Amino acid sequence: MAKLNLDKQEAEFLNNTISHWQENGIIDDNTAQKLSDSYEIKQFDWRRLAQYSFWIALACGLIAFASLVVDDAVLKLLERLSDTPDILISVISAVFASIFYYHGQKRKQTHPERIFSNEASLFAGVLFTASCIAFLGKVFDKGSGHFSILFLISVFVYAILALKFKSRLIWAFALISLGSWFGTETGYQTNWGDYFLRMNYPLRFVFFGAFLAGCGLLMSRHKQLELFRNLTYIIGLFYLFISLWLLSIFGNFGNLEDWFKVKQVDLFYWSIILALVCGAFIYWGLKKKDAIAREFGITFLLINIYTRYFEYFWGYNKAIFFCILAVSFWLIGRKAEKIWNIEFSKGNKKATLADGSEKS
Repeated sequence: MAKLNLDKQEAEFLNNTISHWQENGIIDDNTAQKLSDSYEIKQFDWRRLAQYSFWIALACGLIAFASLVVDDAVLKLLERLSDTPDILISVISAVFASIFYYHGQKRKQTHPERIFSNEASLFAGVLFTASCIAFLGKVFDKGSGHFSILFLISVFVYAILALKFKSRLIWAFALISLGSWFGTETGYQTNWGDYFLRMNYPLRFVFFGAFLAGCGLLMSRHKQLELFRNLTYIIGLFYLFISLWLLSIFGNFGNLEDWFKVKQVDLFYWSIILALVCGAFIYWGLKKKDAIAREFGITFLLINIYTRYFEYFWGYNKAIFFCILAVSFWLIGRKAEKIWNIEFSKGNKKATLADGSEKS
């Protein structure tokens, strides 16, 4: 039987689990040895290298394209092609998008192990799809400035393609397009004013992010959407926490002129709200074993602390500031440790009583 090739962290988790089962008599020494011999630690993470390599390749390709566009010779060529009808460019983009989608899907069937190169083909298709929709919008544009409709069309197109190809990458673009539609549509409805229902952009996206994260949690009930559950949940939380962090800096102000008129300390309550939300997500993540919620809470709690330091305590001794924080979190850790020890001892007592009742 071939051995499982695991990461170091995965192997350590299994080692600890097998040792725990062995110590508590759940499995015997022979079974524990067989389980330990059934896997090995990876010597080098080639999968992650492949992933990063394709990301870098795509980034370099975009940079190369941008560099090419600003080249004088290319600019002159583009000027000559400026008379090309928008509908023709849209059709050409659609053809190229179809080719890349077909190529990516075919490679998924013939070479399913080449995950990242297949996704790279789909990514190229996504870019040509965006070009197709953009130029199609120019064809039907009547000067209304209601271009948020293009983002809405992109949402449906990308969502259908993601379901068709079972691609998380395309689904991510659908969610990004949904966020773009929400921002531009609320701006259009207010004639590009500073506020929508008395909310600036960050405050609007707090509710949008919370809604998206909630949708992610509900996706587990639908088998067809379960593939995109975690991605939707993560992007929703990203919208939520980034918006709360921006609110902790700028408050509910729609322009910089109004923001400059107030002192930063007057916006401190937004920092408290962000800290409370982070704490709630950390608590929820620990209680429900939700690693995503826990990591978001911890990460943005640290970001909140560093942001407040640069806002309020830049002129003070940073050693004193972070020493106070260290003592505070140490006290919180001690309290949590005591609670954990109490619950752990209760669990051991229950297990001992259960064993005794079974023996009797």
